[in-house]
Amino acid sequence: MVSFEEARSIILSNVNACGVERVHLQDAVGRILAEDASAPWDMPLWDNSAMDGYAVRSADCAEIPCKLKVTGFLPAGVRADGVTVEAGCAVRIMTGAPTPKGCDAVVPVEETDDGQDLVTLNETVVCGQHIRLNGEDVRAGVVFVRAGTLIRPPEVNMLATFGMALVPVFRRPVVAILSTGDELIELGRTPGPGEIVNSNILSLAAAVQETGAIPRIIGIARDNLESHREMLREGLKADALITSAGVSAGDCDFVRDVLDELGASQLFWKVGVKPGGPTAFALHGTTPIFSLPGNPVSTMITFEEFARPALLKMMGHSHVLRPLFKAVLSEDIKKKPGKIQIVRIRLERENGRWLASSAGNQQTAILRTMVDATALAILPAESTRFKAGEEVDVHFYGSHIDLI
Repeated sequence: MVSFEEARSIILSNVNACGVERVHLQDAVGRILAEDASAPWDMPLWDNSAMDGYAVRSADCAEIPCKLKVTGFLPAGVRADGVTVEAGCAVRIMTGAPTPKGCDAVVPVEETDDGQDLVTLNETVVCGQHIRLNGEDVRAGVVFVRAGTLIRPPEVNMLATFGMALVPVFRRPVVAILSTGDELIELGRTPGPGEIVNSNILSLAAAVQETGAIPRIIGIARDNLESHREMLREGLKADALITSAGVSAGDCDFVRDVLDELGASQLFWKVGVKPGGPTAFALHGTTPIFSLPGNPVSTMITFEEFARPALLKMMGHSHVLRPLFKAVLSEDIKKKPGKIQIVRIRLERENGRWLASSAGNQQTAILRTMVDATALAILPAESTRFKAGEEVDVHFYGSHIDLI
């Protein structure tokens, strides 16, 4: 049995980013940029007005109010060739229009009387005001988005500004998902005696999809070697494989034996964590295989702590673990020594600190507590008692980071 930390280290040291593909910019949102993006030109390409108003010479505006003759008009989208601001004059200008020769300041229209032939300036004019200078944002040749960056709307805007319709991103891995057990039935049927709806496969597919990877549901391996061989062979065609149940020591737990038969190399079996002890990790060539427990709570928690970080790394993410922070327990907790315990909790903000309370019964058969949990508390292996008022490490679970 390996420790919680050792298991993570083994997994992350044995997975690598998938290959690179070029996708349309709109499809790159949420993906990781695979190559540095360098500016092919200056931005802005020319000095231009930051306001609707008047292009002026600041030397003509030393005394306020000041009256200037309006000698031209520059809308956005035109060139300023041949347009000059002469002494004692102003050129009406729109936001984004190139500043004309002789101009060293733009006066916003709201600081004038909005005159058409003769304009009165009512506010002090400072040289350089309201002018966006050529290259002040990005110079040609400068890397403006680095490889490894998550592409968000700001990155999309910047990449589009430089005309990059296709961008190189790390490929999204296809993740095969397989459940095991004769007791499982497909969604849509009402379970009879001894039957259970195969909910794990759908929650795992949802969790895979939430990371940005592509889930591929294989189905159910029945409790015989032939079914396991067929299903596992199919699953190993994907970039990664996740199995649910069948990794304990029961008579019908065939996953490890069949994976061994198919040439997989087992890196660990069993982890010092509760829930989720019967978790295994193997490699088939470079394909990672996550064999998770069959209990739904254990399945989801072990995916969160072990499979999710690995899939993020495969997609090029550099920060793959959820950040830990401190929360104050609102109640006592007891645990046995020897294993890290992961507790489903609810978080509330009070007087500038986080308060953590149990999300309910912590038995791994109680699925409702996963629905009610907003975070998970990570309790150290050797500690046994945690008193109300004591701080513990926690991290958000799922999308509940919006609580901040």
